Amino acid sequence: MTSSGRPYRRRKNLTVVSLLLLVLSIALGPTPSAAAGTDWWDPAARPAPDSRINVTGEPFTGTNARGEVRGFVDAHDHIFSNEAFGGRLICGKPFSEQGVADALKDCPEHYPDGSLAIFDFITNGGDGKHDPNGWPTFKDWPAHDSLTHQQNYYAWIERAWRGGQRVLVNDLVTNGVICSVYFFKDRSCDEMTSIRLQAKLTYDMQAFVDKMHGGPGKGWFRVVTDSAQARKVIEQGKLAVVMGVETSEPFGCKQVLDIAQCSKADIDKGLDELHALGVRSMFLCHKFDNALCGVRFDSGTLGTAINVGQFLSTGTYWKTEACKGPQADNPIGNAAAPAAEKKLPAGEEVPSYSADARCNVRGLTDLGEYAVRGMMKRGMMLEIDHMSVKATGRVLDIFEAESYPGVLSSHSWMDMDWTERVYGLGGFIAQYMHGSEGFVAEAERTEALRDKYGVGYGYGTDMNGVGGWPGPRGADAPNKVTYPFKSVDGGSVIDRQTTGERTWDLNTDGAAHYGLVPDWIEDIRRVGGQDTVDDLFRGAESYLGTWAASENHEAGVDLAAGSAASASSSEWSLFTSYKPHRAVDGDRGTRWASDWSDDQWLQVDLGSARTVGRVTVDWERAYAKSYRIELSADGTTWRTAWSTTAGDGGLDTARFAGTPARYVRVHGLERGTGWGYSLHEVGVHSR
Repeated sequence: MTSSGRPYRRRKNLTVVSLLLLVLSIALGPTPSAAAGTDWWDPAARPAPDSRINVTGEPFTGTNARGEVRGFVDAHDHIFSNEAFGGRLICGKPFSEQGVADALKDCPEHYPDGSLAIFDFITNGGDGKHDPNGWPTFKDWPAHDSLTHQQNYYAWIERAWRGGQRVLVNDLVTNGVICSVYFFKDRSCDEMTSIRLQAKLTYDMQAFVDKMHGGPGKGWFRVVTDSAQARKVIEQGKLAVVMGVETSEPFGCKQVLDIAQCSKADIDKGLDELHALGVRSMFLCHKFDNALCGVRFDSGTLGTAINVGQFLSTGTYWKTEACKGPQADNPIGNAAAPAAEKKLPAGEEVPSYSADARCNVRGLTDLGEYAVRGMMKRGMMLEIDHMSVKATGRVLDIFEAESYPGVLSSHSWMDMDWTERVYGLGGFIAQYMHGSEGFVAEAERTEALRDKYGVGYGYGTDMNGVGGWPGPRGADAPNKVTYPFKSVDGGSVIDRQTTGERTWDLNTDGAAHYGLVPDWIEDIRRVGGQDTVDDLFRGAESYLGTWAASENHEAGVDLAAGSAASASSSEWSLFTSYKPHRAVDGDRGTRWASDWSDDQWLQVDLGSARTVGRVTVDWERAYAKSYRIELSADGTTWRTAWSTTAGDGGLDTARFAGTPARYVRVHGLERGTGWGYSLHEVGVHSR
């Protein structure tokens, strides 16, 4: 998730003062009457004075020759995180009815010189001192490396929209533990209370912009709740705003000493509430392991501090293991974090971790899987960034088994080895707002996959997200941004952005606030050429494609559900049944288990000949390293439809050409463990 004052003068002659104020308001921003015009994109009335936009020209509308929408996608932003973490971690507001001077002012404890800006010096080093005054001088903030000041003022977002952005995902964000340990707050630390408030304020901001443009529905900032609505908004040339959620304990689903503090009923109630609020994408875990999934670690000092926070919240530290595949979680934080570690009880120490144990032992829990399937039922998109690779692998297995496309990676936090699996499902990927050189290099690394799947690209600014943003490349840098420049569509001219007495230049100021997103895109074009920018400009169409496919997804009929099942053997138990029918009863809490030898099979009778083109096999820990999917019309003569010799357990999806068959058999040839074979569920589908 980045100051100033002006001299006070005594009032002299009222007429002179009035004239001076009029001149000042004209210089710093249009008055309501001056702003009025026939151009639909210009507001009829804007607060006076206000920030300038510094973009001329009409925003593009409609679609291209192929009927596709155009425009950039910010898949990860936090407009209202000033309302998170107790309300005083991020200072300043995105909008105010009282105008820019009220919106862009520092937190009370930062006055007079930032000495009490505790979080500022924790995140940015030094002593945290800065000029706290915002409007009109903005001496010290916003800045690319100031993590505690508002970067999402509405007029800056307006500038990004005028520069070609057409989708903005507003992730409602908070963290109850950070709130509880931070010194300054003015509200409850309950995460869902903060999420509700931020959702309300998103609609309030829409109304605020509408009012400036003449009434409901007339503004450029449009909150959308389905892909068709978003497409219509973008075709009109406006900004489609999608709400997401990024929080550590959604629905109260934390874990304490590895015991879940929520139930399936809590998850259903929470998902229903978020959907009703307009939320269409979300993270199931973020920063702390919770009752739903394990997280992808943070590194260094920050990682240690978050690990301390996890212990304070849950009573457990992160636990690691050697990774079982090419994917790995981030290197775990082993660096000292004295300020955070002082919060630990006496005698308590953060554990150290082996460098060759990079993976979180915690994956997707049973409750987490229930939540994933609940999101699928509601047509919601799941964010896999921040999930451990163990959890992510299971999520992708589930989505592949169901052909569900609704997977997002919005700000470079997944292991990049997942990229093709995400694209193969129909998902969408955005890269964190890195500096232009780094952004271009990563975009080029994955360009061939985007070409293969015919998809666009996105960025995740993560502004107000305490992450840091691109610094200045320098006034003498090669291929620097030259002002003014044309927008990517060619229809607008973009000059340096001015708010109050401060004018920002990307070359010397870096990406200090949201209004500099168009400048950053121009920097990418100058550094890396047009190809990356063209992929970004196709982002809106690709994002809507993923969203629409998620909404329209229909769960396939499981032909095996409740069918007669038989097996070569079944393990005997005094306390429960491991009979064959347990693998087709629709309950993932039951299972079939075989004797402990290699050549074993489970057979399903579909009752009549059906076209079979996909079989899903959900293994318990006792899995097959080598096995076949076999089909038969009569239960006697079998043909192999699919096979593997590299099984690794989990949820497998076998796809093959649709074939008529009455009988389907999972035939184990070589065990992957010392036990037999054990299957939670076998699903049979026509395609």
